[in-house]
Amino acid sequence: MGGRRVVAGVSGGPGSLTALHRAADEARLRGAVLWAVLAWQPPGGGLGSRSSCACDAFPEYRVAAAGQLRDALVTAFGPGGPGVPLKAQIVRGTPRAVLVDAARDADDLLVVGAGRRRRLLGPLWPSVARHCLAHAPCPVLAVPPNPLEAQLHTVRRRNAWRLRLDARELAG
Repeated sequence: MGGRRVVAGVSGGPGSLTALHRAADEARLRGAVLWAVLAWQPPGGGLGSRSSCACDAFPEYRVAAAGQLRDALVTAFGPGGPGVPLKAQIVRGTPRAVLVDAARDADDLLVVGAGRRRRLLGPLWPSVARHCLAHAPCPVLAVPPNPLEAQLHTVRRRNAWRLRLDARELAG
């Protein structure tokens, strides 16, 4: 599995599935292997966090992360897979550190979902995509969210606030 790689960050959310599709297209165009990488951490970090212990103190979380990655790949590509060579990997750590570490060669391409902009927390806690753009040793492709995601977020926000929703607002 050496050679050219397209590394895709996977979380299972709609944005990461969009990025995963784009990563598969890029792997196909480049004749590369698609590496789907999911970062996981036990709740609260603690003893099982990436930096504190080399042992696998939380095997149930590792199994859950493997299931989450498997589900994301099946959701994105179906049982037939992406149509390119695929390597799936789960790594304990924060998504930003795991993805920068995974895309370690200058010939790699790192594909991440850009997500929505966070006005309040952005300066305090930059997005995974922004961190990867600043620190990865290879080119980074930040895939913007699907426009339907913004509409879904609007519907969820209005439902949370119990505001009436006119379906005509979503058509525009």
